[in-house]
Amino acid sequence: MEDRYIKILNSITEDEFKKLQGFNVCVVGCGAIGGHIIEMLARIGVLNITGIDDDVFDTQDLSSQVISHSTNIHENKALEAKKRVFAINPDVYFIPVYEKLGADNAIDMLAGNNIIIDACDSISTRLILEDACSRLETPLIHGAVSGWQGQVSTIMPYDNTISKIYADITDDDIDKNTGNLTFASALIASLEVSEAIKVLLDKDNTLHKKLLKIDLLAMKLDIRDI
Repeated sequence: MEDRYIKILNSITEDEFKKLQGFNVCVVGCGAIGGHIIEMLARIGVLNITGIDDDVFDTQDLSSQVISHSTNIHENKALEAKKRVFAINPDVYFIPVYEKLGADNAIDMLAGNNIIIDACDSISTRLILEDACSRLETPLIHGAVSGWQGQVSTIMPYDNTISKIYADITDDDIDKNTGNLTFASALIASLEVSEAIKVLLDKDNTLHKKLLKIDLLAMKLDIRDI
């Protein structure tokens, strides 16, 4: 085994590590949450990653998005994620998809993956993502952040967890002025990656049919059944 992976072996067995290397993982969104997720996956040894994002970096992203830097402003986020991953681990096969995920292309874009990780920034996209994952019978890890608060859930096909969480909320109801804190995004990304790895390796105690809500400002953590 390469030296780069030696430090993970006290927590993940060598057989589990070999399994991780063979999985296909798709991250929908390469921004505040997604950038952290992609980097964590690349560092832990997932060798097949797809990143979907049609957006480009803006100067405002420098405070919250780990893949952004002063020389890639106005560059596509998915393509820049590929460059970041290559710099971390050239063995990772990273597919950048710089196209907006929608109801008409979600199945084609997501097919062939063992798990999908939600790093979207809109409820409407998440609902499309949930429907496509159910039709593809692929697990989905949901994560969202708003200011100091965030939430995570593990969703199996036909659970319809996102539909339940956002049953009475639309994109128009979301407060756009809560800010985007990089440490909150990193925490939610960490939890999503943890859940994804537990699902892929058939480990217990996931957030399946549960919603973990975190308020970092009030230092409150709540897990509720969905």
